[in-house]
Amino acid sequence: MAVVNRTPDSFSDRGATFALDRAVEASLRAAELGADWVDIGGVPFGRGPAVSPAEEIDRVVPVVNAIAAASDVVISVDTNRAEVARAAIDAGAAVINDTSGLGDPDMAGVVATSDAHIVITHSVGPPRVEKPPAHFDDVVREVRAFLVERVERAKAAGIPRGRLIIDPGHDLDKNTLHSLELTRRLDEIADIGLPLLVAVSNKDFVGESTDREQGARLAGSLAAMVCCIERGARIVRMHDVESTVDAVRMTEAVLGLRAPARLEHNTHPTHNV
Repeated sequence: MAVVNRTPDSFSDRGATFALDRAVEASLRAAELGADWVDIGGVPFGRGPAVSPAEEIDRVVPVVNAIAAASDVVISVDTNRAEVARAAIDAGAAVINDTSGLGDPDMAGVVATSDAHIVITHSVGPPRVEKPPAHFDDVVREVRAFLVERVERAKAAGIPRGRLIIDPGHDLDKNTLHSLELTRRLDEIADIGLPLLVAVSNKDFVGESTDREQGARLAGSLAAMVCCIERGARIVRMHDVESTVDAVRMTEAVLGLRAPARLEHNTHPTHNV
C-alpha cells in the first residue's frame, strides 16, 4: 500500500498551504507522519480565477525543488497540462496525477520521454468547466471502458504499462450515487490489472452519505478508504496522514498483507488472563 497526502490543498485547508514555505513544511511533515507520496497541486480546487500554465509552473516547481532537496518522499504533481508536467518532472516529480485522463494530447508524450509514472483518472470533459448533471447508464462499466481506452492510448504513445496507474475518479463529474456504486464494485476496476489509486478523502459523496460538512468527514473518509482497499485499491490519497496510516496498516494486517508490529497479547508462558 502507498499513502498519498494531498498538499498544498485549498480544498482541505482553504489555501493555508499554498505559500511556498507552508507547502514545503506541510509536505515534509506528511512524510514524517508516514506518507509515502506527497501530491502537489498548483491550481485551486473547483471554480476560481483561471491560472495560466506559466503561473501553475511558478507555483509548483519551487515546491517540488524544495521537497526533493529535503526528502526522498515520492513527489506527485496534480496537473492536466503537458508543459507543467514536463517542468515538474525536470524538477524532481516522479508521478504526474492527470485528473483529465490524458485530456492534453501532448501529456502522454511528455511522460513517455521521462521515467515518471502517470495516474490516469476518469473524468468527463475538461477540469473546472461547468457541465450538465452527471449521468451514466452504468457508471462502473463506462468508467472501466474509459480507463482501458486511455491506458491503450498511453501505451501507444510509448509509456510502459509498468508506469501506469489508474483512478476511477470518485466525485469527478459524478454524483454521490455514482461514487457509492464505484466503491461497491471497485473490484471491476481493479480487474484491469494496474495499480489502482483512489481519492476519497473529504469527498462530497462521503459528506452526503453521512450528513457531515467539511472538517467532520474523517471517519466517513476512512471507512470509504477501507472499502476501497478491500476491493483492490493499493494507493490511497488522503488528507489526515496519521489516521490514514493507522487505518491502512490495520486493514493490511486483517487482509494478511502486513504482519502485526508486535505480538504480546496471550503469547506469554503465564499471565495470559
